[in-house]
Amino acid sequence: MVLSIFEIYSNIRSRILWHWENIELCFKSLFFNTHLDQNYFSDVLMEPIFSVVDNFTKFLGPFFVLCVILIMTTVIAIAYFIGLPYWWNKNPNAAVILVIVGNWLKWNTLFHYYKGVVTPPGYPPKGTVIQEAVSICKKCISPKPPRTHHCSVCNRCILKMDHHCPWLNNCVGHYNHRYFFMYMVFISMSTLFIMVFGYEIAYTEVWLKEIISEEVYGHPIRFDNSNIIPVPEWDNTTCTELPVEPPPAFLWRKRAIFFMAFICSGAFIALTWLSIWHAKHILRGETSIEGHINKAESKRLAALNQKYINPYNYGPDENFKIFFGIEDGSYRSWLHIFFPSSHRPFGDGLTWQNANHINKTIEEKKYP
Repeated sequence: MVLSIFEIYSNIRSRILWHWENIELCFKSLFFNTHLDQNYFSDVLMEPIFSVVDNFTKFLGPFFVLCVILIMTTVIAIAYFIGLPYWWNKNPNAAVILVIVGNWLKWNTLFHYYKGVVTPPGYPPKGTVIQEAVSICKKCISPKPPRTHHCSVCNRCILKMDHHCPWLNNCVGHYNHRYFFMYMVFISMSTLFIMVFGYEIAYTEVWLKEIISEEVYGHPIRFDNSNIIPVPEWDNTTCTELPVEPPPAFLWRKRAIFFMAFICSGAFIALTWLSIWHAKHILRGETSIEGHINKAESKRLAALNQKYINPYNYGPDENFKIFFGIEDGSYRSWLHIFFPSSHRPFGDGLTWQNANHINKTIEEKKYP
């Protein structure tokens, strides 16, 4: 029996609708699972771009570390070969003090950078039951303890993750956050120290000698090419002008001082700003990631006429003590901050007490 045109149209239409319903069902099924929401779907679409950026960052990590080491080595060498002789010739007593302070800054800077590079940030244990887990990581499909986040560059979860630092080629987390912060603080202090006591050197070595060099080295010298006894008056037709170049030592010192000024001023501005920014987060008892989360939650609850309270904010004084791993009445004192120390932070990074519980305990100790 020959099908009518209407029946053919109905069959085609029903098949198209059937396929469309299947496609729609598959698309909606992506959001039926609690672990697969719209954010996860968008992450999947952007995953190729993220993968290229993360792999590029991971690949360049060792080169960033090498650049930092070379720059710090060059700055230290210039300070010893130009700065130290200058101050020793000017005032030996002041030079001794500058050497003591400078070495204190130098060894603290090198120590905290080295520890920040080689110290693992802390990872959730594998193969064991993590009772402290509060969620499941969508990337590595494993339990996540509180304050733990997944690093796409390291491709694993990090305890109390702050961020991934390419200059350390390492994540900044629970066990090396203090080293990272103290490195920035001591670098800022070191560059300020160099700029303050290097200003006079730059003024005398570059500015004043630049004026002298223009008058002395740049003055043309005339030679008589006629092989005759010099005449009393100059004859431009028989004489040539040969400018005298400054000595290589002067040019080398000038370039070295310009290099120091450029590096130190840039590092001081950038790392001082970063140190202050991180210090604000530490005062509030949060990491950089938690700062964004807490800000978003505060706005969300403010729209509902509610106030968001950070559960890990124990107060500025306690936050700093916890971050630096020091405690009153113990061997961990403030000297462990001003001098290199390898002491570990409090806790294992898996469990975190609620701020309300700690504040209540402190009040009970004050008023038993």
